[in-house]
Amino acid sequence: MEPIKNADHLIHFESNLAPLKDILDQKKYSKVFVFADSNTAEHCLPVFRSLLDDLDDFDIIETDPGEENKNIDFCIGIWKTLLDFGADRKCLMINLGGGVITDMGGFVASTYKRGIDFINIPTTLLSQVDASVGGKTGIDIDNVKNMVGTFSLPQAVFIENIFLNTLSKRELLSGFAEMIKHGLIKDKAYYNRLKVSDYQKLAPLEIYRSIEIKNEVVTEDPLEKGLRKILNFGHTIGHAVESYALTNSKKPLTHGEAIAIGMVCEAHLSAKYCNLKDDELADISKYLLSIYPKYNIKEKSFDKLIELMQSDKKNEDGQIMFSLLDQIGECAFNCRVTKEDILNSLTYYNSL
Repeated sequence: MEPIKNADHLIHFESNLAPLKDILDQKKYSKVFVFADSNTAEHCLPVFRSLLDDLDDFDIIETDPGEENKNIDFCIGIWKTLLDFGADRKCLMINLGGGVITDMGGFVASTYKRGIDFINIPTTLLSQVDASVGGKTGIDIDNVKNMVGTFSLPQAVFIENIFLNTLSKRELLSGFAEMIKHGLIKDKAYYNRLKVSDYQKLAPLEIYRSIEIKNEVVTEDPLEKGLRKILNFGHTIGHAVESYALTNSKKPLTHGEAIAIGMVCEAHLSAKYCNLKDDELADISKYLLSIYPKYNIKEKSFDKLIELMQSDKKNEDGQIMFSLLDQIGECAFNCRVTKEDILNSLTYYNSL
């Protein structure tokens, strides 16, 4: 498959990392670091080494896995490690892992000595179709997602489906939610194709189309001033549910599970505030609940969820802002919604 161009770098597909060798030869980096969590180091680093069997001159920076570790304390530890290794401004960081690694690794790289080069090699479906593309980096503050970050572009992104073989069904399903979102906001035909596909056996072209949709949006609006906000469909409520479950549940939700909940709730809001038809709302709700486990949003958590939504970085003038569907395949942004209707959408989800 042909690479996709994003600004001044390429997103490579199924290349066996061959272009990475060219980048390393051309740039002549002083040092190369591979940033990974302990799970990625165990399962994906051997694959990385096998694809680049002649690359052995790099240092590994390893961190603990999980969204709960995507914070400033871990970043400080990574910055100190780079200092200990004598990293200068001409070194390279290769982020090998899921969304936490590409988010945090990109943030560390973009701020260390005011910025060093980095490359993203996403190893989960979620990071391939979402976190690694678009130039956003970020860390969480007090369990509010991505409250501190930068817009900083990698030197390249590599999408290698071989890494997906290391994932559980639950992790694949988490990434699949973002693919569904891409269809809902931009491509109805793609959404309909996904409805009859098996998320455990995705064709490379389906992943390619998902990344292509996101790239089209971020290329038009790289700094999220307008159109790019449509990528937030399902995320205003979804992020709040995800953050709440992270600290109040024995089994936290995956990002995709939370976004699926958010998409159902925000589809309900779309039917009231935009032009989404009732049969489209029913279709979205039925489909998402057919593949994602039902979650009980406890009524006692409603006020806390509203509080989390009020901390969302997309808000303006103290108003919670939403991206909502005009119809399947078309999305509006900067939609203002009342607190009462947000609560009604949560009740709607619980009623299904």
